[in-house]
Amino acid sequence: MFDIINYEEAYSVGHTIELLQKHPNAKIIAGGTDILLHIREGKLPDAELISIHEVKELKGIIRQDDGTLVIGAVNTFTQLSGHPLIRQYLPFLGEAVNTVGGPQTRHAGTIGGNICNGATSADSAATLFALNTKLRIAGPDGVRISAIQDFYRGPGKVNLGREEILTAFLIAPEDYRGFGGHYIKYAMRNAMDIATLGCAVLCKKGAGNTVADFRLALSVAAPTPLRCIETEAAVKGKIYNDELVERVGQIAVTEVNPRTSWRASREYRLHLVTELSRRAFRTAFEKVGGNQV
Repeated sequence: MFDIINYEEAYSVGHTIELLQKHPNAKIIAGGTDILLHIREGKLPDAELISIHEVKELKGIIRQDDGTLVIGAVNTFTQLSGHPLIRQYLPFLGEAVNTVGGPQTRHAGTIGGNICNGATSADSAATLFALNTKLRIAGPDGVRISAIQDFYRGPGKVNLGREEILTAFLIAPEDYRGFGGHYIKYAMRNAMDIATLGCAVLCKKGAGNTVADFRLALSVAAPTPLRCIETEAAVKGKIYNDELVERVGQIAVTEVNPRTSWRASREYRLHLVTELSRRAFRTAFEKVGGNQV
């Protein structure tokens, strides 16, 4: 049984903000794959919902004249992974969101909801972190832009005001042009499961099989998703070889702080950080045209 006492449908971003101001206890619903579970479990009694499912401004994916990719927050995972612009410019992001749940979840769940939940296990988070993604947020005072790293405040907590709404993800051309990428999700099952650890690597190949650029982002390795900045600095400009791959795992494990949970111990997650960062690096470098040695 769903304990819902009021339900409103927004028709625009501006209307959504008006409804949030009118109903101070209301929650936003898009795909509903998470919030409806919370209502059914009794975690949100007397729920008031504002649906943004039909707000056209929040849908679609475009590439601006300057090359910036703009991804509407209400794109479902299926729409995202199948979109021509994602397939052309961000195939690794499409691959990452294809690991979410099962087909039913991917048809309904949205990338905006995946991030606004603030869960460190979000399957889109690591890749979006590696892409230096910016978030466009609208509220009563206008529009603001936030780096995704600044959006996460802690487990289940994000920097989103009660009367604000996430409208789009912005990815600059310098953050995707020339990059190859790979995402690995480790879970207890191959589908319909939450990540025990997620690992995204983006890299560029330079002359002489060097790593011109390298980015490593992890989820479930700390209270929020994170970039491994020291690891990245140690790899950039170096010649790709087995020793460098091993070095990635050795440094990455020093930059994380995973917890023990019923899914995995801290020690096991540390092992996963070491192993998955190496595997993702190898695959990403191969995808970008690098030679394995």
